Amino acid sequence: MSILAHRASSPAEEVTTRPVWVAPALCGLLLATAVLYLWDLGASGWANAFYSATSQAASQSWKAWLFGSTDAANSITVDKAPGALWVTGLSTRLFGVSSWSILAPQALMGVGSVWLLFAAVRRTSGPAAGILAGAVLACTPAAALMFRFNNPDALLVLLLVAAAYCVVRALEKASPRWLAFAGIAIGFGFLAKMLQAFLVLPAFAAAYLIAAPVSFGKRLGHLAVAAAAVAVSAGWYLALVAVWPAADRPFIGGSQTNSLWELAFGYNGFGRITGDEVGSVGGGASRGWGATGWSRLFGAEMAGGIAWLLPAAVLFVVAGLWFTRRSPRTGTARAALVLWGGWLAVTAAVFSYMGGIIHPYYTVALAPAIAAPVGIGAVALWRRRHDPIASGVLAAAVALTALTAYFVLGSSSWLLWLAPTVLVGGLVAAALLLFADRVPRAMRHGIAAFALVLALLGTGAYTVATAATAHSGAIPSAGPDTRGGSPGGRGGLRGGPGGLLGTSETSPRLAALLSTDGSRYTWAAATVGSNSAAGYQLSTGLPVMAVGGFNGTDPAPTLAQFQSYVHNGQIHYFVGDGMGFPGSMRGESSGSDAAQQIADWVARNYPATTIDGTTIYDLSS
Repeated sequence: MSILAHRASSPAEEVTTRPVWVAPALCGLLLATAVLYLWDLGASGWANAFYSATSQAASQSWKAWLFGSTDAANSITVDKAPGALWVTGLSTRLFGVSSWSILAPQALMGVGSVWLLFAAVRRTSGPAAGILAGAVLACTPAAALMFRFNNPDALLVLLLVAAAYCVVRALEKASPRWLAFAGIAIGFGFLAKMLQAFLVLPAFAAAYLIAAPVSFGKRLGHLAVAAAAVAVSAGWYLALVAVWPAADRPFIGGSQTNSLWELAFGYNGFGRITGDEVGSVGGGASRGWGATGWSRLFGAEMAGGIAWLLPAAVLFVVAGLWFTRRSPRTGTARAALVLWGGWLAVTAAVFSYMGGIIHPYYTVALAPAIAAPVGIGAVALWRRRHDPIASGVLAAAVALTALTAYFVLGSSSWLLWLAPTVLVGGLVAAALLLFADRVPRAMRHGIAAFALVLALLGTGAYTVATAATAHSGAIPSAGPDTRGGSPGGRGGLRGGPGGLLGTSETSPRLAALLSTDGSRYTWAAATVGSNSAAGYQLSTGLPVMAVGGFNGTDPAPTLAQFQSYVHNGQIHYFVGDGMGFPGSMRGESSGSDAAQQIADWVARNYPATTIDGTTIYDLSS
């Protein structure tokens, strides 16, 4: 029998018979996850104000909800498909616009992801592996960051884990229906974060093609059905936007041609791989997104969010595939390793070598693919601890985890005692695991508990610190606030260009001015960049036009269009705190300079007034 096979019963039996401890353990895990992700959630305020303002707009306009417009007057959309914003938009319509109504759905997505991961792993490897996998996901700092923040990544992870669960169900009886459900989940994942959702497709297809208990021809046919499900569930919205009259919808932010296809396959698609992202400001293949290579995930920017158990997960996948090499083709243990290991390998490779825009929080997409192999491998190898190879691999995984935690913790000044504690304790636990089968049962259980605590201590502490830190801005990162109490914690800006990545702070006097007679205008104000516009919109509750979209590089509106809006009395004020790009950034964008033209035209033709340090132009004068 395979070393990774579930000892007590078959996966099918495990579905219908569950040990008495499973329900309380699962409830405890989900409750702890909910507390971790929901506690003091409002401390982050609007979190990513760019998306919060869009959720506010959705609460005022159904058209803004449908297209993901940044303002209720529908000037321009966010630079993503609006799937994640449909959720928060409905929440703000039901419960009002607040930090909690926007962030609580993300936390619930986190709880749902943990539950679905448990369910998927349990079906192939038993409940103990499922509980451990769920706990590892909950204790991943990148997960705690994103499930307490309003970026699209929370919904993406939930849908990808749901798709993995459906593939596992499909593998049991070669079910095209469950495989189609997986395709639907991935298609809607595309509507959350576009092509990133498709990174799991090779692994899911390989697992089914290898292990489904049906003929090869039928396997191919079932995969074709799943591919059609992906195309329909993702493509319907692309088609809707394509046929909708452009004059009757907002400009598609992040594109240069008002095209969702361009956004999906260019700026948010292959441009992320090649670095050729028209409209991007800064970064690029040779402009500051960091060195590529496998070491990227272990670098200072990303390691704290995801690296903790990554080496152990890789070891468990490799060892598991070796141990199951003689298993039947339809063996569920090997199929699970192909599914989760393939997800991990493809996504990690893309993140490591992509030359375009990448941020540390993207790594949350790796969290389920790390957690599942850890749960599967650790439990299976512990059950076979009498085998010296199995106990050796398990001990090596604990030692690798201790070393990884030591280096991650050692790179910061946070809790200086924790790094050596984890290192020494982890190495001791690894040594004890080599002899765990030779000691009395009570001591054996103590060794297992000791090793588990040490393996999760570093990542768990960092996760709690992440949850205890308020995060805001466009580029949040995991971990404690070690920067001396800066307002945004580790979620604040890190060298962003001017006001393009930071939300403008609106003083009471400025908010009152922008609100005066604001309802008489289509837009109470306009300003360059979506983040600047978001701050003014959230403080006034009135539509504020984001000239040039997120980066200020979209050709929306053009100078002629903006002049027409002004002459028709549709825009009251222009806020000049952005005024286009900071000097050092002007030559680094390949997008439109319409926003700069507009800012220059306003400055030449309208008198400036300064309110609490912010330059205002009254376009109605």
